[in-house]
Amino acid sequence: MHKLSYFRAIVIGLFQGVTELFPVSSLGHSVLIAALLGWTDLVKAESGESFFLAFLVALHVGTALALFVYYRHDWFEIIGDLARSVRQRQVVSPAARLGLLLITATIPAGIIGLAFEHALRTIFAKPFAAAAFLTVNGLILLGGERLRRRPAVRALAASNPQHENPEPGRSIESLSFVEAIFLGVTQIGALFAGFSRPGITMFAGLTRGLDHEDAARFAFLLATPIIAAAGVYKLPDLMGPLGDGVRVQSLVGAIFAMAGAYVSTRFLVRFFHSRTLWPFGVYCLVAGIACMIRFA
Repeated sequence: MHKLSYFRAIVIGLFQGVTELFPVSSLGHSVLIAALLGWTDLVKAESGESFFLAFLVALHVGTALALFVYYRHDWFEIIGDLARSVRQRQVVSPAARLGLLLITATIPAGIIGLAFEHALRTIFAKPFAAAAFLTVNGLILLGGERLRRRPAVRALAASNPQHENPEPGRSIESLSFVEAIFLGVTQIGALFAGFSRPGITMFAGLTRGLDHEDAARFAFLLATPIIAAAGVYKLPDLMGPLGDGVRVQSLVGAIFAMAGAYVSTRFLVRFFHSRTLWPFGVYCLVAGIACMIRFA
């Protein structure tokens, strides 16, 4: 028998919504927080087909809705201009090109996710493994900041500057489709508990000359269809036998996940206007090493 109380649903929903957008790994934190709080039944449930995975489906849907609401004006423009581009058989605007870049970047993460998500989750959704990957995630974030300072990346950042942003950086629309594939491939790391989807995407964006603000914007826009697709794909789990006894708790958790994701997106967009990944990298290193010691 399982027990997913409303208190647990709210706590996990909030953590999911916030950490899905912060570059600190939502999946890793869902494993580590449950383990640190002594919720061993939930830790075990994350490693196989269970009620808890059905519950996480609802949280992903809530997070995707929050992202869509926040970026609704961008999405309406992207979708509208893509439709016009199809009718006119040419790219009609920067928004349409951005839409094509997002589609291109979504493909590799979607294919690999469908093929390996279950296997990777089953093997690595353990507290010590999540802590180890969280530590590596911190190194990746700090490495991205160091790589951005290299002359070659600085030159790339100045190749197509955005004059309205004080930080040097090329425009998102100037990315090539090969670069979009590269950014999409990095999303595969998020299948491992401990690696952050927006974190590794921002890392890739920074190495391609984007500034922090645009790297975050591209990461959040790219995450929207991927998170939504993952939720919809797994929705039968919530509607089927695995969802028995947790559907109402899932709705409550999804509401809190949506609220947490919306607030964290607003905060991060402002944060990355003038700040870097360093605080998150340091946090991941400290928290990851501490949890590795705890669960060794």
